[in-house]
Amino acid sequence: MLFNSLKFAAFFPAVTLGYFVLPHRLRAVWLLAASYLFYMCWNPRYALLMLASTAVTWAAGLAMERTAHRKAVLAVSLVLNLGILFIFKYASFVLDNLNAALAVFGKDPVLGGFSVLLPVGISFYIFQAVGYTIDVYRRRLPAERSFLYYALFVSFFPQLVAGPIERSTNMLPQLHEKHRFDYERIKSGLVQMLGGYLEKMVIADRLALLVDAVWQQESPGGAAAWLAVFFFALQLYCDFASYSDIAIGAARVMGFDLMRNFDSPYLAPTLGQFWDRWHISLSKWFQDYLYIPLGGSRKGLARTCVNLLIVFLVSGLWHGAAWTFVLWGAAHGVYSVIARLTAAPRARLRQRLGLPAGLHRVLSTIWVFFFVSLTLVLFRADSLPAAGRMFAGLLRWDTPLDWAALGLDKPDFVVALAAIAVLFIFDLLRAKGGPVRDRFLARPLWVQWPVLLAGLLALAVFGMYGEGYVEQPFIYFQF
Repeated sequence: MLFNSLKFAAFFPAVTLGYFVLPHRLRAVWLLAASYLFYMCWNPRYALLMLASTAVTWAAGLAMERTAHRKAVLAVSLVLNLGILFIFKYASFVLDNLNAALAVFGKDPVLGGFSVLLPVGISFYIFQAVGYTIDVYRRRLPAERSFLYYALFVSFFPQLVAGPIERSTNMLPQLHEKHRFDYERIKSGLVQMLGGYLEKMVIADRLALLVDAVWQQESPGGAAAWLAVFFFALQLYCDFASYSDIAIGAARVMGFDLMRNFDSPYLAPTLGQFWDRWHISLSKWFQDYLYIPLGGSRKGLARTCVNLLIVFLVSGLWHGAAWTFVLWGAAHGVYSVIARLTAAPRARLRQRLGLPAGLHRVLSTIWVFFFVSLTLVLFRADSLPAAGRMFAGLLRWDTPLDWAALGLDKPDFVVALAAIAVLFIFDLLRAKGGPVRDRFLARPLWVQWPVLLAGLLALAVFGMYGEGYVEQPFIYFQF
């Protein structure tokens, strides 16, 4: 069930109404049933997999409070959960590469034809469950006694399949609270959801037409290739940020506060700041549960560089079991290491050049966006040869711009540019003074309602609905 589907348009109001009508003691049962129904719309069998992961991590949390062998319990829980993730997401990739290596030496394959369907959201809910067990092990919170509330923490439908990856310290206490019908919270949540739908259906799905059309060409090149590269960077941002906005808004309607997942990432002047603003819940997860346990930046420059490379390689693999994602993560890791090693000489060079701080920030921001966009070629490509063709096309300018082959006519192109400009303005305002939504909701009603009606009208007129309304899936569902 997609957020941008007609099913969800009926599902969400019904769930919200039931949540507020039911007495507090039944609300968790209602939300848990709704969350599993939401997940089972993709494949009912994979709900059993999520239930198994939930049971293992819940039992591990309780066991760690009742035994002196806490580390052994944690290890078993991690092996079982990461083992599930490995089997369903990485086993085929590992076996394919192992068999390819054996074939080079004339050996028979270990196991051929191994393939399983990747369950939607498995990387998200397993990381959330693993984070809980580590937090209990570190005594950051007591183990959750109620299986009902813990199962709801793992499966809470707004953020189940594409995040944010919530922390148990934030979410579990909220699940126990009694939430009352709050008009202001509901209005705030609905406004954020509307913003998410505009990002997804007006910008992301419109840019996808051009991006997909160029990537499907046998030999993309010239201006079309560059447009596809930069438009994909914007498409991915709008597509993923829109899911987060809809998820956060939907949760707020029911009284829950999820963590922010994006904070104007393309206005970041350094790659490090970009990752502090992009998919924040995942970046914080890797920081707290991988980078810092490896030693972080506390054990010297060389160790810091190694830790950065490890984190980015794992981040690449988290996104997908393919060499394109490995290289994408490696590119960001190598860049981060080079940036760390050259920080001092670059600062001295800037001082000698007398470059104004404002100009330096603008140029740095443009460069980071350029680098991120180029590396996303690896993210978008379904194979290394496909990525190679696109990189080669970026160097070739003998291909004239053919609007008919771009998949996006000029009026839609103008709408896309206008919407991107509005998005850029909103990101600037957010960077300058915090969430635009809060400032907007502080305005008088005679200001709010015309803007909201204009947003609904823009969604109705400029949204990409497809023939007979075919909703487009969110990109991060594949992870």
